[in-house]
Amino acid sequence: MKSVVCFGDSNTWGYNPESKSRYPRAERWTGILAELLGTGYEVIEEGLNGRTTVWEDPIEEYKCGKDQLIPIVKSHKPFDLLVLMLGTNDLKHRFSLTAYDIAQGAGLLVRMARALDDPVEGPAPEILLVAPPPVGALSNYAEMFAGATGTSLRLAEEFAAVAHELGCPFLDLARVAVSSPVDGIHFDRENHAKIARAVADKVRHIAG
Repeated sequence: MKSVVCFGDSNTWGYNPESKSRYPRAERWTGILAELLGTGYEVIEEGLNGRTTVWEDPIEEYKCGKDQLIPIVKSHKPFDLLVLMLGTNDLKHRFSLTAYDIAQGAGLLVRMARALDDPVEGPAPEILLVAPPPVGALSNYAEMFAGATGTSLRLAEEFAAVAHELGCPFLDLARVAVSSPVDGIHFDRENHAKIARAVADKVRHIAG
């Protein structure tokens, strides 16, 4: 059996923008991914609301992906593929980051995960780098994500450049999904399903 660890934020956790609760497992993209891949795969969810790539959040503590990545990867090793889907929370106004900086943060996570070869725990996993889609019309999050729309439109280009530099498989979610019109940040059920199908295609290609 092949194992896939999905390391992300609230959209991997499965935040429902309408109910402000969590989608059932069967409706989250990770759950749908497990169904699509079938019994030959294990899909492990590691989603956290508010998780950033490498930035310490002064308001929402314990959200830094850089601090959490190594313990999480090492706790699940050995496994075959790490799906990195972060960047949306880096768009918060309090960080004042460019799309380049956000992509570089994601690239650092790729480098960190690749360095985790261990004779006991096993080799470093393959990595799929995923660029989040642009934010939509913001409602509740308009102040928190002030100015994020323009930056989010450049994320895919910058993430693709990092993936090319690192020789890392890449998926641009803007080509398959859109953020919910309810809050402009999270995904509705239809787009969870679209993401699952796109990731499943990549997983089959990478992990076999």
